Amino acid sequence: MTEFVRKRVANAKNDILSGLTVALALVPEAVAFAFVAGVDPLVGLYAAFMIGLITSIFGGRPGMISGATGALAVVMVSLVAEGNAMGAEGEQLGLYYLFATVILMGVIQMLAGVFKLGKFVRLIPHPVMMGFVNGLAIVIFLSQLGMFPDMVSEDVSFWGDMGTWFSEFFTSLTTNGSIWIMLGFVLLTMLIMWGLPKIKATAKLPEALIAILIVSAIVILGKLDAATVGSFIRDGGGEGLKGGLPQFQFDIFNKVPMNWETLYFIGPYAIILAAIGLIESLMTLNLIDELTETRGNSNRECLAQGGANIVTGLFGGMGGCAMIGQSIINIKGGGRTRLSGIVAAVTLLMFILFASGLIEQVPIAALVGVMFMVVIGTFAWSSFRILNKIPLTDAIVLISVSLLTVFFDLAVAVIAGVIMSALAFAWENAKKIRARKHIKEDGTKVYEIWGPLFFGSIQAFNAKFDVANDPENVEIDFMESRVSDHSALEAIFNLVGKYEEAGKKVRVKHLSEECQALMIKASPRLASVIEHDIDDPRYHVMAKVMK
Repeated sequence: MTEFVRKRVANAKNDILSGLTVALALVPEAVAFAFVAGVDPLVGLYAAFMIGLITSIFGGRPGMISGATGALAVVMVSLVAEGNAMGAEGEQLGLYYLFATVILMGVIQMLAGVFKLGKFVRLIPHPVMMGFVNGLAIVIFLSQLGMFPDMVSEDVSFWGDMGTWFSEFFTSLTTNGSIWIMLGFVLLTMLIMWGLPKIKATAKLPEALIAILIVSAIVILGKLDAATVGSFIRDGGGEGLKGGLPQFQFDIFNKVPMNWETLYFIGPYAIILAAIGLIESLMTLNLIDELTETRGNSNRECLAQGGANIVTGLFGGMGGCAMIGQSIINIKGGGRTRLSGIVAAVTLLMFILFASGLIEQVPIAALVGVMFMVVIGTFAWSSFRILNKIPLTDAIVLISVSLLTVFFDLAVAVIAGVIMSALAFAWENAKKIRARKHIKEDGTKVYEIWGPLFFGSIQAFNAKFDVANDPENVEIDFMESRVSDHSALEAIFNLVGKYEEAGKKVRVKHLSEECQALMIKASPRLASVIEHDIDDPRYHVMAKVMK
């Protein structure tokens, strides 16, 4: 017990300081994502507090930070708008439909944990992981550009009209002096974060927290005209950070009709949000695993994320998932245990309850500088070095996932990347099927099959045989092959049938016991064709019962 306590206490200082840093960085992110979703800032802040606290205590990855995220917020925009349209004239029900959707989203995520679907994150290839990291770094960078005051018109999209965007951007640089002030503080923040680790005396202090405090002190004491958290909230239409404890939302059950029509409306949104949330959380979990050289529990994380979203929906939060930027800030700041996430969540609540006035004075520039350093640390710069050294298909997947993450969303990018990788893998393995042929002394022709036999290699497999011109006795040996799926079994079944129709005797050797059982079950007459041997291999076949 003493050893257990000693290990937990040893890193307590780092966890607490890192948690404080993360709490400061969570404020503008949660507020910004609430504005994106079209809801009050407190809805985003409550979500960050509740999800962060619950996942920190019960999640499968100590040190990982969860909260309201942009990946989910962009999906919620149309949900809130359509929900508002469904109410009576002047009645805004979008927020309550959002809460109901977040609750259903949490149920779906918990079911994923119960059925242990989190393990399937292991199927995500490394090029997809690198593409996800690069794409997310770009998304974080672009989201921070929106923090600069009046830089580009709100109705001008970076990807929709790049020419206009850059034109307004450079015009602002020459006419808007406040942008240069903010840019200077951003660079100062980044310089402090870069230089502090090189000073041994500050090596154990979170450089992000020190940078935020220094820049905040300069702006406040110098009474400089710089954008702050408070001005950012007011410019977005909010009234401030001041709020009370989250309240149970009884109105959800009064204003949202509990019927099939509601389920039909919120169901697709809940599924999309659950998928995006789990994919981002589990991929962030994998990334933190690599950074800390430890192993998280993906199924436990699914349960925690689902439970957190159910609670936050019931208590007036917008839902969320793991946040890669804040998680990396935490890990880089020394946060390793659950304490860091708990401190971040509780500190965020304290900001809302008691310290809103102080937090509203923190310059946005300091927080943007921290996030820019996160972008630099997140982006897999090694991908440029290895692009010409890895297989072409992997390079295409890496670039595609990066672009899809930026243009669409994380779920689309990862699913597309996994499909592309799977198809490329199947194509490459389909070309590896071989057949060595020789004639025995008694005139029997032997086909020694080498390579994987599955749906992709069936055509090449069939092309190896010459049923019409083969001798009366044929032997097919699968010792160096592996029958992988139902399509492969069907191919063997059909091949034997062709030889029998031609009046020739065929023997099949060295199939696994499961292959033999499945084929004989499909057609008992094959029992005389399949040859049993003590050297028969043993492996599982992904197949359905043949008819």
